[in-house]
Amino acid sequence: MRASRLISLVLLLQSRETMTAAELARELEVSERTVYRDVLALSAAGVPVYADRGRAGGYRLLGGYRTRLTGLTRDEAEALFLAGLPGPAGDLGLADAVASAELKVLAALPPALRDAPARVGQRFHLDVPGWFRDATPPPWLAELARAVWRDRVVELRYRRGEREVVRRLEPYGLVLKSGVWYLVARVGDATRTYRVDRVVGVLTAEEAFARDEGFDLGGHWQDQAEAFLRSMQRAEVGVRLSPAGLRALRRAPEAPFGYAEATRAAGEPDGQGWVVTRLPVESVEVAYELLMRLGPEVEVLDPPELRERVADAAARLAALYGGPGSGSPLKTDP
Repeated sequence: MRASRLISLVLLLQSRETMTAAELARELEVSERTVYRDVLALSAAGVPVYADRGRAGGYRLLGGYRTRLTGLTRDEAEALFLAGLPGPAGDLGLADAVASAELKVLAALPPALRDAPARVGQRFHLDVPGWFRDATPPPWLAELARAVWRDRVVELRYRRGEREVVRRLEPYGLVLKSGVWYLVARVGDATRTYRVDRVVGVLTAEEAFARDEGFDLGGHWQDQAEAFLRSMQRAEVGVRLSPAGLRALRRAPEAPFGYAEATRAAGEPDGQGWVVTRLPVESVEVAYELLMRLGPEVEVLDPPELRERVADAAARLAALYGGPGSGSPLKTDP
């Protein structure tokens, strides 16, 4: 445990140059006293850790000191090559950079770990795009990625419905969600999201923008995604679900958010395991299409118009299959 922490301490100083004992303690989740002991241990082992005194002081490594990759475990080495599997990096125009980095990492690994790329390639393949979706990256993705890396202002031509709009914006980041790339950008004081496959032109300016270093792309995306899902749920229906119906609802592509809400709102199961709950939906029309796929594993309680519509569909199905009240029972071959 301590050896791993010492390596982490050195890597932190390599990446951030100077850090105080308090900052190191927060990153390593230990006390400052433990940091002082670890620094003494590193110095005794020959690692050139130097302490700068004063208000702007802290610990740093002397003389451009760099560790070698001899401390990697097999799991860590294989995880590095898993991160470099073909896919999103290639879409962003970074395939050559990833390949070069993999060669350098491979050269630095001890002989016992040099089979890591082959082991990963035999065991994992990441197929990122969704089914029935074109795997070809959007034509302007690589250009936008370069602007994101360089913090360059861009002029974006964007297809919105039947017309094109032009926006001058600051590209903060790119997000890949279910095989679709999105650009998160600042336009004035607002943060907007654009689908990259709807971009029809990009003009990158020489002008650089000052990035807000406090902006958290992952946190922003999570907040926006949840707000988007909530905005879609404009209606609510009362349902009674069997255990099989609840499982089927979880698998429905339209209902990941609705399933979570319905699970939280569900009452206690009855003797057969059925539960009564409220299901948020986009509209009654969408609810009808979703609940019909659950068949006899769901009973609609309200609104009345949805219950009547499902009951009518059930009656027509019974008639088709020779159920009670059918004038023509289902014929089978003798």
